[in-house]
Amino acid sequence: MNFSKFRLDAPAKVNLKDFDASETLKMSEEDVQRQMPDLEKRLQQLQELLYASAKHSVLIALQGLDTAGKDGVIKHVMSSVNPAGCVVTGFKAPTQEESAHDFLWRIHKHTPAKGMIAIFNRSHYEDVLAARVHHLVPAEVWKERFEQINEFEQLLASQPVIIVKFYLNVSKSVQAQRLMDRENDANKSWKLSLTDWKEREYWKEYRKAYEDVLSKCSHKNAPWYVIPSDKKWFRNYVTAAILVEILEQYEKNWKEGLEERGKIALEAIRKERQAGTLNGDKHEHTEPQLPENQTDH
Repeated sequence: MNFSKFRLDAPAKVNLKDFDASETLKMSEEDVQRQMPDLEKRLQQLQELLYASAKHSVLIALQGLDTAGKDGVIKHVMSSVNPAGCVVTGFKAPTQEESAHDFLWRIHKHTPAKGMIAIFNRSHYEDVLAARVHHLVPAEVWKERFEQINEFEQLLASQPVIIVKFYLNVSKSVQAQRLMDRENDANKSWKLSLTDWKEREYWKEYRKAYEDVLSKCSHKNAPWYVIPSDKKWFRNYVTAAILVEILEQYEKNWKEGLEERGKIALEAIRKERQAGTLNGDKHEHTEPQLPENQTDH
């Protein structure tokens, strides 16, 4: 499957009207249900290689308007990975301590160590989105942040961090339906928030802000993917498939590194054994003995 139509890896003018939030690439939900188990297994395998090789780390940034599905992607796409190698961080309004530092300070300390996956549920982009829409900082401040974010991401990429940014694109009508569903479903009532409805009043402002983000902060080492999110099943499928596609590019490198590490470790063990200094050597090649009153069944 070719997902290049969703990828933005160079600065260019973006108009979100050009992206269909209900796109499914002519796939059916049944198609996706058949493919998801294999995708999840493959993602698990790749994460194990990432963790074991510890040559790279992965940063996944999830952005989108309310109900677009940030939590849903984390729950359904990342459930197959080992939680020991994956950390999720949500970024809400900055605390007093965070506000006393530069806007990237609170972000940088949550970036992933080598071998790890970090998932940002909202991210450093809130400082050119919510901060802009709600006039939390002057325009001259948030306008400078685009280039500061680009430089920050280039720094991370040099570490090397594999950066994947998903904008979950939901239509206004589907967002309204999902908000109503929360009101009508007792199992979803905990998600209810007056703020979500209030934020809909800024739909145009947020869309414009996101278009600037996608236009100015898409680069080869930190691409944005505009993910159709009206259909939850397709949203989950395409984010999983893109992650697998990206990580597979590093698979050979990770395996070669692990093979080399294994050779070095094996050689060290053989040398110690030949020298007779390896603990437990005297028992290494003896057959296990049963107690006298037992026989092997």
